[in-house]
Amino acid sequence: MPQPDVQDRLEPGSVEAGLDALDTPVNAPDGSLLRRVLSKVWPPIAAIVLFVVIWQVLWAAAFWPEYKLPAPADVWSQVWQLVTSGDIVELFWVSVHRAVIGFAFSLLIAVPLGLAIANFSVVRRGIGPLVSGLQSLPSVAWVPAAVLWFGLNDRAIYWVVLLGAVPSIANGLVSGLDQVPPILPRVGKALGAGRWGGIRYILLPAALPGFLGGLKQGWAFSWRSLMAAELIATSPDLGEGLGQYLHNGMSLSDISMVFAGILLIFIVGVGIELLVFRPLENSVLRARGLTGAGK
Repeated sequence: MPQPDVQDRLEPGSVEAGLDALDTPVNAPDGSLLRRVLSKVWPPIAAIVLFVVIWQVLWAAAFWPEYKLPAPADVWSQVWQLVTSGDIVELFWVSVHRAVIGFAFSLLIAVPLGLAIANFSVVRRGIGPLVSGLQSLPSVAWVPAAVLWFGLNDRAIYWVVLLGAVPSIANGLVSGLDQVPPILPRVGKALGAGRWGGIRYILLPAALPGFLGGLKQGWAFSWRSLMAAELIATSPDLGEGLGQYLHNGMSLSDISMVFAGILLIFIVGVGIELLVFRPLENSVLRARGLTGAGK
């Protein structure tokens, strides 16, 4: 009896189903909600516990005098005092709202700048190297100039934040746009999209993963710039932010206060990453069918 031909066995519906299966991400069973939560929570908790244990052992061994390495309990006592007194709210508010405002203004400047560099060769050749140079320049170098230009006020703080964040965001956008396949804008042009329509509906969505990396780096630079500005430009008129609190600990030679300030600055940085950028990045990756999202 003759065997059926392979082509006869492959019905059109089965071929389409097979192709769809190739495009569909294959995820392992997630298990229970509790198991998923624990799998994400226990690694950082274990790392923190290990870090504190090593810190406690080093302090107990007295390799360094207490004025150089405080006990974890002393640092926690400083943080708890801020919590119970309510002062921690003011510290967070003063610094975080400055960082958010500075980052928002940086976006308004960096996005048009990045688009101009990516789309106009004259601008890329003229301004591109300057932007890259500004990104490599430590933002703390701008603090003395900002104080002399604007005085000890918020304008000096925001100027330092802008110069720290704008180059990183602009270069991140340029990098993302440079990685867009050239066929996409050509297809958009063939479908009738103009220059700005192609940028809005084709280039920016296609460059979003790379642009998110630039946004994360821009936030990191803006936060670091803000802390440098608050640490150096101190004044009662500026309010007490985390940088001012760290400066006060240095002035008082209180190492536990210094470590508490460092810990609070670190907590804000990690919190913004986990609460803002990580979910945003995961949603973009899932929208593109990348199975690594959320790992």
